Amino acid sequence: MNTSESLADLVAAEDVLLFVNAAITATGQREFRPGVSGAMDQQLSLDFLHTYVRVNYRRVYAASLALDINDHNAARIVLGLLESAGEASAEERRAEGRLIAARLAVLPPPRVYRLFGAVRRAGINNRRTRAIMRDWLAARPDLGHDAVKYRRGVKTAARHVHLRCPPGAGPLPEVGAFLFRPGKLPRYAHPLLDAWRRAHYEQGAVAELPFTVAEGFAARHGMKRAVFLERAAPRMTRLERLRTQEQRVVEGLGTDADLAVMPLTRLALYVLALPFEQRAARRAELTGALRTAARRAAGGHAGSWGRVHVVLDDSFSSSGSGQKRRRPLAVALACHYLLEALAAPGAYRGLWTSGRGDALLVRPWGPTPLGMRILDALEPGPVGSEPDGPRSSGPDRLVIVSDGWDNAPAGLAGEVLRVWRQRLDPGRRTAVVHLNPVYDAGGFDVRRLAAGVPTAGIRDAEDLPALVEIARFAEGRTGAAELYAYLDRRVARFTGEGMAP
Repeated sequence: MNTSESLADLVAAEDVLLFVNAAITATGQREFRPGVSGAMDQQLSLDFLHTYVRVNYRRVYAASLALDINDHNAARIVLGLLESAGEASAEERRAEGRLIAARLAVLPPPRVYRLFGAVRRAGINNRRTRAIMRDWLAARPDLGHDAVKYRRGVKTAARHVHLRCPPGAGPLPEVGAFLFRPGKLPRYAHPLLDAWRRAHYEQGAVAELPFTVAEGFAARHGMKRAVFLERAAPRMTRLERLRTQEQRVVEGLGTDADLAVMPLTRLALYVLALPFEQRAARRAELTGALRTAARRAAGGHAGSWGRVHVVLDDSFSSSGSGQKRRRPLAVALACHYLLEALAAPGAYRGLWTSGRGDALLVRPWGPTPLGMRILDALEPGPVGSEPDGPRSSGPDRLVIVSDGWDNAPAGLAGEVLRVWRQRLDPGRRTAVVHLNPVYDAGGFDVRRLAAGVPTAGIRDAEDLPALVEIARFAEGRTGAAELYAYLDRRVARFTGEGMAP
């Protein structure tokens, strides 16, 4: 391969990784530094990146649906592919259709219904799009439940794809009557549809409805919040239980939610929302739940990463923004427990930028002395929680979880990593990776610490093993061919079949 081809491959690989980092971290919401990455800045930055990658690397753009990108960008990719279907060949459209169907199957239903609304507003009404929407609606386990909980979304989708569900026609006559002729039928055979009808005048029917719908009826009937939450608890989803848990504690209704089954990052967000007194009083319960969730997320990788030293950012900027409160700190806390599970037994060492040693009581505070903490992490030191315990000979892996704003002193982290890699560890005995939970709209990427250190965006700690794998492509030691082969493997695993080149 000549020099120009090598350079083109390098540029392509960098473009792909740039987009993947943005698609993982950016949600179009304001970050801690609004002047650098406000909501409008993120929207404009994402608009450019989506258009650029779709036009220049359409195959990669579609393949991104098989990666651990966030739901916001997954929906944008689906919309972009459907909008520009005329730019793809018939073979590409078939491959994209499989990816779209697979991604829609794992997206939360509210996100899919909002996407269908965007499809309708964009005027995308070709036969392929209608077939994708019909197949997704047909696969829903209970369209009557969806009609109650996501009424506007189901109605919009049914109109757009000409779903045959008016009274007396097609397989869903009651759903059609409920959506387009409410109040015309005296009663419904479907229990949720009839509960919705009765809830307008019967308080007892409120508890039969999905939680988000029941909230409105409870307010209409003047039900006390504590009574309503107690009655609605059996019908709450796991995430609804987590969202209402703090309020239930405050109102003295107990903590009946099983925290051990909650996703790791959401559980970390819940823990950080609790006052210090409650965290300390419930230390055994919360720590046990976090470690259980971490072991579940680690899966078969548990205990296989050798000696792992981690630098975790709990500086003031980890407080996030009004739209993403404590999100960066929650990601760091979740990564702490996950990396503890991934490390070999007794071979984990976590260092917070604040110097705190109690992970359960961390809070956003102070500057970001990343350079100093990285120096501590690279030196042999105690493993486990006892400062006088056995000492390691240095880590096999160094993981840095931070937004990358090293400021105490500024730039020290990058210089430490540069000297370490060039002078002290040229053979790369220690694998170093930087995971950044914050998108930098001005740079169209997550902020990096040093040119020679692979950086990956992260939104949920559960995706950490896969992100560390993809971050290695940023080191420049692998070419575009290896990156594309990796994407093809992910696509094949995600859809159950390969994607046509």
